[in-house]
Amino acid sequence: MLNRWTDISGTSTTPVPDALDEIVHVSRLLGADPGLVLHGGGNTSIKSEVVDVTGESVEVLFIKGSGWDLATIERPGFVPLRRDRLAELLRVPTLTDTQMMNGLRQASLDSAAPDPSVESLLHALLPARVVLHSHADALVALMNQPDGRASVERVYGDRLIVIPYVMPGFDLARLAADLWPTLATAETEGMVLMNHGLFTVGATAEEAYRRHIEFIQLAEDAAEFFTSPVSTMAEPPVRSGVSHELAVFRAEVSRIAGRAMIVSQQSSQRALTFANDPAVAEKATRGPATPDHVIRTKRLPLIGRDLASYAADYEEYFADNSARRGSELEELDRAPRVVLDAEWGLVTVGGSLAETRIAADIYLHTLDIIDAAERQSGYQALPAGDIFDVEYWELEQAKLRLGSAPKRFQGEVALVTGAGSGIGRACAQVLLEQGAAVIGLDLASGVGETFDSPNWLGIRADVSDAGQLASAIDLGVRRFGGVDIVVPAAGIFAQSAPIAEFDEEAWGRSFAVNTTAVARLFSLVHPYLALAPNGGRVVLIATKNVAAPGPGASAYSASKSAAVQLARVAALEWAPDGIRVNMVHPDAVFDTGLWNPALLAERAAKYNMTQAEYKRRNLLSLEIVSVDVGRAVAELCSDTFRATTGAHVPIDGGNERVI
Repeated sequence: MLNRWTDISGTSTTPVPDALDEIVHVSRLLGADPGLVLHGGGNTSIKSEVVDVTGESVEVLFIKGSGWDLATIERPGFVPLRRDRLAELLRVPTLTDTQMMNGLRQASLDSAAPDPSVESLLHALLPARVVLHSHADALVALMNQPDGRASVERVYGDRLIVIPYVMPGFDLARLAADLWPTLATAETEGMVLMNHGLFTVGATAEEAYRRHIEFIQLAEDAAEFFTSPVSTMAEPPVRSGVSHELAVFRAEVSRIAGRAMIVSQQSSQRALTFANDPAVAEKATRGPATPDHVIRTKRLPLIGRDLASYAADYEEYFADNSARRGSELEELDRAPRVVLDAEWGLVTVGGSLAETRIAADIYLHTLDIIDAAERQSGYQALPAGDIFDVEYWELEQAKLRLGSAPKRFQGEVALVTGAGSGIGRACAQVLLEQGAAVIGLDLASGVGETFDSPNWLGIRADVSDAGQLASAIDLGVRRFGGVDIVVPAAGIFAQSAPIAEFDEEAWGRSFAVNTTAVARLFSLVHPYLALAPNGGRVVLIATKNVAAPGPGASAYSASKSAAVQLARVAALEWAPDGIRVNMVHPDAVFDTGLWNPALLAERAAKYNMTQAEYKRRNLLSLEIVSVDVGRAVAELCSDTFRATTGAHVPIDGGNERVI
């Protein structure tokens, strides 16, 4: 276990480092090690004094707020809680967790602060100034064995007290409040919560941190814990037909979940090897490494591809345990979040790519924990009922009922060509903003960095190259699980020339990109669009030139018109598959690569206009920009137009020749 300690001097955000700087610093050190905390896990606190608005000094506990990640947490991520109020809450005999959280919010000195950690009372009862909590893999591996408690006590002796497993929340805080005074001594340096994690304490952040690292190292030594070499590849192994298999699987997963889901094949040779272990079905179905993971991974992975059996088993699990919570529960969806398959390796499922990555990260760490425990007395998770209690915790159920509505295209996948700039980029941007995962194709070398979003996959590809186009689609489907929306926006405008000066090369290139590439794209994506959970949608970026061509633009006008005819035929042929195909016709979109200052000046001068006047040369006197097209495309892909296919929508501010 790497000790990352560095002195706080020179890292503070204030001229003189204060308590908040101290806890931010050590929190980031913990968060930097995924073997300690993952994706919002763990929490930290520091006790201090502040002066409130009345001028009175108040003793507070600064504790990590809900929704913040230790690896990136900043000062606003800590909630200032009145310690006197926390002490009063700890004296109450019983509270529901909802009542506890309400009490914690009332203890906050900052109404704008995030919700405090559910483990705030645990931090409050420990007398030390600094408290650090993690779910370290090595310690979890040590605990998750038949003789786990005895092993923990043997390794740590009197230095740590051991708290038997109780579900996180008020009951756990009350139990710890009862046990700490009777078990702790002047030499006690923290506590272990069985099947959960480690708390260390210290007068300073450095002391608490060094103790934490030492205790994890002791666990690593005792459990003979080492992270297996995870062989990661640029992409999963390519096998003919795997993309379509994943798309078929995604369609069924989405049906079971009741909403569109992302299905992502993970590039881990380690997971592929585990999935091919003859004992995988037995080892992987004992439960999660810690109950907290159930929210991200479900209790069990799916072994193989039998989704119907998995859903039936989940239904039985819910029926067997639903009475445990003492209240009416809303059943969660029955779709898996983790899939282990001998051919696919590790596949994860979620409402977004971020969710699939979190599930993958957690499960890859779980593999190390399982293997470490198996090398000793065997891996043993908590009983199903205890896991159910966390999965259906009242706090989680409240989030389910009150959570924000999903975005319009949440869980859906869009493919946009020409996505690196101009109209294609705007279409990709709007679809991303509205929740879609987007596969963006473009010739530009920087297309992969066009957007800083986990839902973005930018691929450099020439759409007129059959091999590059097919490979890009295959890569995108293995990343996201399918294609629901297609926006062919890639196009070229050959240099203006009269027909009398016919340029065969320019003509051929125009048709290769503007027409043939679209036909090829349609052929490749149709099988995926036919499987789209909410029905496939295509919006072709056409042009005003289809209805009102201009002189000198024969290659562009003819090739784009041919593409429109392709789209019209697709609308006819694909309607039985539930696929809608519509077209938008932009004109004079001035923030694209087509328009440069010289061309704009030339065209404005031709009409004896200023450049500003020329940009608004339409019936509505509007300057049309790429995002106008992007918004129209997104709207056509929405349920607003669920009954529309084969439509032609001008986005030009009104053109007399078209009207």
